[in-house]
Amino acid sequence: MEQYLAVIFVVGLGVATLLPLLVLHWLLPPGPGKRAWDKNAYDHSRESTYECGIPPTGDARTRFSVKFFLVAVLFVIFDIEAVLILPWAAVFKKLGVFGFVEMMIFIGVLVIGLAYVWKKGALEW
Repeated sequence: MEQYLAVIFVVGLGVATLLPLLVLHWLLPPGPGKRAWDKNAYDHSRESTYECGIPPTGDARTRFSVKFFLVAVLFVIFDIEAVLILPWAAVFKKLGVFGFVEMMIFIGVLVIGLAYVWKKGALEW
């Protein structure tokens, strides 16, 4: 039973925190002169779509240009490759010349890919 003592303590702490918050939520008014149990207290503006305070316009199912997705995929690819450079930089001294040449080949392939994508016009809006 000692193995579960920490788990029981955390669950008890969670319940001890949750119950007073639920009671406060039920007792405190959501607005001036309104109580949580009052049926007229519900604000129907909460059902509307909210995006930066601007009311939505148009349909959410409109077609987008493929370029949006292409730019997103290119960002993910180059972002992941940038993340792969960080561990290399951390062990740069241990790798020596071999590690340097390997990374220059890797970066060269990235530059060739970027030049190809740029030449094809994938980065043009």
